[in-house]
Amino acid sequence: GDIAKIRSIEKFSSNKFRSLELDICYPFAWGKEGVEARLASLCAQAVDAVAAGYNILIITDRTLDADRVPIPALLATSAVHQHLIAVGLRTCTGLVVETGSAREVHHFALLAGYGAEAVHPYLALETLIDLHGAEADKAIANYIKAVGKGLQKVMSKMGISTYQSYCGAQIFDAVGLSSGFVAKYFTGTATQIEGVGLLEIAEEGRGIRAEDLPR
Repeated sequence: GDIAKIRSIEKFSSNKFRSLELDICYPFAWGKEGVEARLASLCAQAVDAVAAGYNILIITDRTLDADRVPIPALLATSAVHQHLIAVGLRTCTGLVVETGSAREVHHFALLAGYGAEAVHPYLALETLIDLHGAEADKAIANYIKAVGKGLQKVMSKMGISTYQSYCGAQIFDAVGLSSGFVAKYFTGTATQIEGVGLLEIAEEGRGIRAEDLPR
């Protein structure tokens, strides 16, 4: 219900706020090289959207299917966040991340640390609904409360007291990622141990398609 309101927020705010979806999925047929092209177009779309007056961008992977591969949500979020900073537009819009990959507190902490003002973990919520049936509302409320307390614990360890201060703070070190990759998509993040780059990450993401998953 909350994400539906954000999608239609112009109706509730007399057009003072406008939201637009940015699809982070791309065709499987593009190959692993397709992720770089999609990231470039995603960043360009974000700039165009802000220029057109959209002040909430919804980064979503809900179009995932047997023929479409999602860019990892953290990578897509950070890429858009960093690009908007580079062109001086980041303060003109908010980023909402809608992803099935966010489940644990650490996932939320990373997304927040790299620019997500809000996260909609639709797959986790749908799983709770499926598991708990009539008690789903209580289970979801408990899950959201647990994630919130987990984020408070993460932030308090760094001496940060508000989500607003934590958002985009990038208080992480990268391990096992190439320095060139980190410099481009996670600009400013410290990295001491080299590792994989964009193409290797894309190849890993292409390893399992929806049609290969158990029914």
